[in-house]
Amino acid sequence: MRVAIVTETWPPEINGVALTVHSLALGLRGLGHAVDLVRPHQPGDGEMDSPDGFAEFLVRSASLPRYPGLRFGLPAQARLTRHWQANRPDAIYVATEGPLGHSAVAAARRLDIPACTGFHTRFDDFISHYGFAWLSPLVFAGMRRFHNRAAATLVPTRELAGFLRARKFAHVRVLSRAVDTTLFRPQRRDAALRGQWGIRGDGMAVLHGGPLAPEKNLDLAVRAFRAIQLRHADARFVVVGDGPERARLAQENPDFCFAGMRRGEDLARHFASGDLFLFPSTSETFGNVTLEAMASGLAVVAFDYGAAREHMDDPGCGACVPVADADAFVDAALALADDPVRRADSGRRARSAVTSLSPDTVSCSFASLLASLRMESAA
Repeated sequence: MRVAIVTETWPPEINGVALTVHSLALGLRGLGHAVDLVRPHQPGDGEMDSPDGFAEFLVRSASLPRYPGLRFGLPAQARLTRHWQANRPDAIYVATEGPLGHSAVAAARRLDIPACTGFHTRFDDFISHYGFAWLSPLVFAGMRRFHNRAAATLVPTRELAGFLRARKFAHVRVLSRAVDTTLFRPQRRDAALRGQWGIRGDGMAVLHGGPLAPEKNLDLAVRAFRAIQLRHADARFVVVGDGPERARLAQENPDFCFAGMRRGEDLARHFASGDLFLFPSTSETFGNVTLEAMASGLAVVAFDYGAAREHMDDPGCGACVPVADADAFVDAALALADDPVRRADSGRRARSAVTSLSPDTVSCSFASLLASLRMESAA
């Protein structure tokens, strides 16, 4: 098959959507399918194909407010229609709901090319953290209209599928997420790196990973760590990632170690060198970093939804606490921090729980789904 993938975000940007879509594209190509990439133009882009070897069709872009370095694609329906008339794909995957995504779905419908969409971000919840909570119902309704124009909407968990179906989203299908357990593994633990963090001997490194943004509930992670620190004075909090909240967090918490953006083996080394992973976000559709932390052998404290609900079936993996119960989150973090034997056992169980989540298996499922949409469209 020839598959067109349309996305507003793509590596080297680091976020769950970019990394998930990149993995799907690589997986399709590994199975022998041709992949054409449609994305916004980024500063510094040349006229050549991407370093990954994908044929790229770049559209005009604009900066995303309050997220320096990120851009979104401007409307491009006419250009996409002409492009796909000349280079017709067998199926289209639209990963994001921005102006570019809307243009792609409209062009696909006009050309009668089967298109599926990915539900990666709860934008209705996202905007409430930026002072626009009153717009959430309108945004959610707009998202429903967008996704219902596609032949299928892909979601990462059964929980989210049920949520959307109950709210009149049509053609919802589950496509599981994967984690690279050869990249993220406990063996990457690095004593020298822990020393740079100020960890000595059996000292504890408490980690948070992901974008540093208002919707990530970061103040709860800080609160949980401060409670741990009262009992374990030598504990260190290591924040892996970057974003608009970093400056505030750094100013208010000068003793924290801010590792910044990390990629590939460097990111895996940071995760494996921790002891406890705190993920207090309540705004995820999934939360890829949860799987990465589990694969790295870390005990995880997270709210009971998304990746944690889907894959922390074994209660010994860490702690899944009731959603939005901040006190329970802090208590769970303290319990694991206080018990190094349980914490180490939780890390081993967490690793075991995700070893079957192979990227190859997910890629095959994705390819099969696209092929079925192609057959249904041709019938």
